[in-house]
Amino acid sequence: MDTHDTMPSVLLFFDKQRFIFNAGEGLQRFCTEHKIKLSKIDHICLSRVCSETVGGLPGLLLTLAGMGDGLSVNIWGPSNLNLLVDAMKCFIPHHAMVHTNLISHTGPLQVDSFHNCASVASNFKDVKISAILLQPNGVEDSDVKPSDVSVIYVCELNESKGKFHKEKADALGIKVKTKFRELTEGKSVKSDLLDITVHPSDVMGAPVPGPVVIIVDCPTDSHAQKLTSTQSLNDYYSDSSCQSQSCKIVNCVIHLGPASVVSSSHYKKWMNKFSSAQHVMAGYAMNKVQNPILKSSARITTRLSYLCPQLFPLMSSTSDHDFTQEACFFMLDEVYSLDWRPLFILRPHARLGLDRSDVPSPLAASAVIDELLLEIPDIIDATQHVSQLWQKPTATNKCAISFQDSKGLIDEPILDENSHPCCLENIRRDDLEITFLGTGSSQPSKYRNVTAIYFNLFSNGSLLLDCGEGTLAQLKRRYGSEGAENAVRHLACVWISHIHADHHVGLVRILTLRRDLLKGVPHDPLIVIGPSHLNLFLDAYQRLEDLDMQFLDNKSTTVTSWETFNFDNESNKTITSTSCLEESCLQGSSKRMKLSIPIDNVATSALLTRLKKVLNKAGLERIISFPVVHCPEAFGVILKAADRINSVGKVIPGWKVVYSGDTRPCSETIEASEGAAILIHEATFEDGMAGEAIAKNHSTTKEAIDVGNSADAYRIILTHFSQRYPKIPVLDELSMHKTCIAFDLMTINIADLHVLPEVIPYLKLLFRTEMLIDDSDDHIVEADL
Repeated sequence: MDTHDTMPSVLLFFDKQRFIFNAGEGLQRFCTEHKIKLSKIDHICLSRVCSETVGGLPGLLLTLAGMGDGLSVNIWGPSNLNLLVDAMKCFIPHHAMVHTNLISHTGPLQVDSFHNCASVASNFKDVKISAILLQPNGVEDSDVKPSDVSVIYVCELNESKGKFHKEKADALGIKVKTKFRELTEGKSVKSDLLDITVHPSDVMGAPVPGPVVIIVDCPTDSHAQKLTSTQSLNDYYSDSSCQSQSCKIVNCVIHLGPASVVSSSHYKKWMNKFSSAQHVMAGYAMNKVQNPILKSSARITTRLSYLCPQLFPLMSSTSDHDFTQEACFFMLDEVYSLDWRPLFILRPHARLGLDRSDVPSPLAASAVIDELLLEIPDIIDATQHVSQLWQKPTATNKCAISFQDSKGLIDEPILDENSHPCCLENIRRDDLEITFLGTGSSQPSKYRNVTAIYFNLFSNGSLLLDCGEGTLAQLKRRYGSEGAENAVRHLACVWISHIHADHHVGLVRILTLRRDLLKGVPHDPLIVIGPSHLNLFLDAYQRLEDLDMQFLDNKSTTVTSWETFNFDNESNKTITSTSCLEESCLQGSSKRMKLSIPIDNVATSALLTRLKKVLNKAGLERIISFPVVHCPEAFGVILKAADRINSVGKVIPGWKVVYSGDTRPCSETIEASEGAAILIHEATFEDGMAGEAIAKNHSTTKEAIDVGNSADAYRIILTHFSQRYPKIPVLDELSMHKTCIAFDLMTINIADLHVLPEVIPYLKLLFRTEMLIDDSDDHIVEADL
C-alpha cells in the first residue's frame, strides 16, 4: 500500500510459486514485519522502471543471493529494464543478478530461449500472465519512449475441475475406488456392473473458470485516456461493451496509479466496465494511517517517545493529500482503499474475494503506553527523571576549556566528561539537529532501517550522510509528508560513504522527488559526494530518468584536494583563511588521510567552487572526506561549522561533527575526530565478536568507543548495529560515560549533548525484558558488507 512506509507492491502467492509485482522501497521491511518469506520468489514483474517501482529491487536481489536463490528469479518489465540492470551491475555482484525479460509487445509472458531454463517454460503452471502495454494517449508508436510505457498485467488462474458426483458414479456401476481418481483425472473407465464406458463428463460437474486479476499502473491522465480505448482488454469487460462469447469474468482489479488519476471521471468510467469485480486502490494516499505498516517499529518508537520525548518526538502520521478512505468508495459497490495488509483469496473458490479476517484493531499510542506501564511500572518514575535532565542548568553558556587563539587552538582536548567544548558556548537550538533515519546494517529489519543520517540546519538548509533504502519513508514518518518534502527540497548536498547497497540505494528516490518538487522553480542540481563507483551507477541510471544532480568524488574533498584547490585559487585569497581550518580539522594527518585526486579538471574545480558556496550558505566552512578501513573507496567525513560571534564580539569556534562510515578502528578516524563535538561511529558487532568484526572490516562497540576516547571527542554516538540486535545492542556500562546509542527516528539537538550519556540507563530499563536476539524473525541474512 502507498503509505508513509511503503510504495505499492502486489504479491501473488501459490503453494509452489511466488510473484511480486513492483518492488518499491520498503518491500523487504514490510515482508519481515508480516512474516512473508521472500526466499521462494520466482518472478518479479515491473509495471514501469522508475524509482517508485524498483527502489527495493537492489536490496531484494542481494538478499535473495544471500539465501542462495537469486539465480532462479526472472524479472519482467518494459524495454528500458535493461538500463536498470546495467546500472545495478556497478554495485551488485554478478551472482546476485538474475534473468531479465523485456516486454516489447502485448501478449502472454514468455521466457527468452537463450536462458536455457528448462524449468521456466512450465513455470507458469498455476497461472497465465499476460502483459498489455499502455502508452500515453495521442502519441504515435514510433515516438513513444520506453520510460512512457506502463505494463498492465492480467493474471488468469487455471480453471478448477468440476465436482465429482459419487452418486452418478454409483448409478453407472463404478465400484472400484481407484476408478474414481481416474475419472477426476480426465480418463474414461469401464463400468464394473454395466457393459458401458463411463466418461469424466458423466460424473463430473462443469469446470469452474479460474479467477482473473488485473494489475493496472496508470501513472498519468494521458495514460488513463488511452486505457479507455485499449482493445486488448475488451474480453475482460463485463458490461455491454463486451460482445464476444469469450468474455471472461474479472474478480479483482488492483489499481497502482496515483489518486489524482484514478479519481478522474474517465478512469471511473473505465472501472465501471468491470461490474462484477472488486477494486483495490493500492496507490491511494491515506489521510490518516491508523494502522502503520511497520507496527513493530511504531510500537518501539512510541515507547521511546513516552520515556524521552526530547529525543524521540512523536511520529507524524498525517498526510498532506486529502484523500480520505471514504473518498475511495465512488460509483462502485466493491471499491476498497485499505490501511491494512489487503489479502484477496483466489483459491479455494468457496473463499474467493477480499479476506477481511485480518483487519487489525487500530494501533493507538495510548494502548501502547498502557501496555508499557503494566510491563514496567518503574517507567513512570524513569520518565520523570529523564524530564528533569533537561531542566538542570548547564554550563554551556561558559567555556570550560582554555581558549587562546580562535584560528589555531580550536580543538583543545576535553578535560573530562562534565566539561563542555568551547563550540557549545551560547549554542542555539536552531543551529543543528541530527535525526537518525536508519541505524541498522546490511538490510532493513522490523526495528531498524539501513543507514541514513539527516542533518537539519534549520533556516540554513539540510544534508544527508548516507542514504539507505527507505530513507524517504523514514523522513515522512518523522516529519510528515510536507516536512519530508521540505527537507528534500532544501538539501544542500548528499554525502555517501561507500558503494555498499545499504548506504546508498535510497538516493535515487530522494533525487527524483527533489527533481519533481523543484520542477519549474529556478535551482541548481544537487551535489552528491560519493565514491567513483557510485558515479558509474548514477550515470547509468540517468539513462532511465533525470536525477538533476552533479557528482563529486569523495577524493576531491579530502584535505589535500581542498589544499590544492585553495592553492589554485590563491588569487582569490582563499588560502590564508582555509589553511587554519584544515589545521583545526586534521592536525598531523597521515599519508592515507591525504589520499586525493589532482584538481586539474576544470569541471571538478568549478564544482568545488559551487560546493564551497553551498556549504557557506548552510553555515558550514567545509566538508572533508577521509579514507577509512572497510572496502575500496570507503570514507568517513568531517562537517565543520563556521565560527560565530557572540553579543560581546567574542569569536566562538564552530562545532565539528565526524561520521566514520563503515570502518575498522583506524588512525584516520581518530585524527579526524580530535576535539569533535560529536563522533558518530559504527558499532556493528558486540565486543565478543571481534573476530567477525575484523573479518568484515567493521567495529565492535568497545572499539568504537575507544576511537572516540582516543580522539577526546565530546560525545560518541553509536550506530550501524547488526540486525542480530534488533532493539538494543550489548553494552559495556564502564565505557558509556560519554556515549549514546542511536535508534531509528532519534533526534538529537546539539544543545542537548550534555545529557545524552545520562539517558542510557533509562533506555536499558525500557528494554530490560527484551531478548538481544528477536526469535520472531524467521531468518536474518547479513551480507558481507
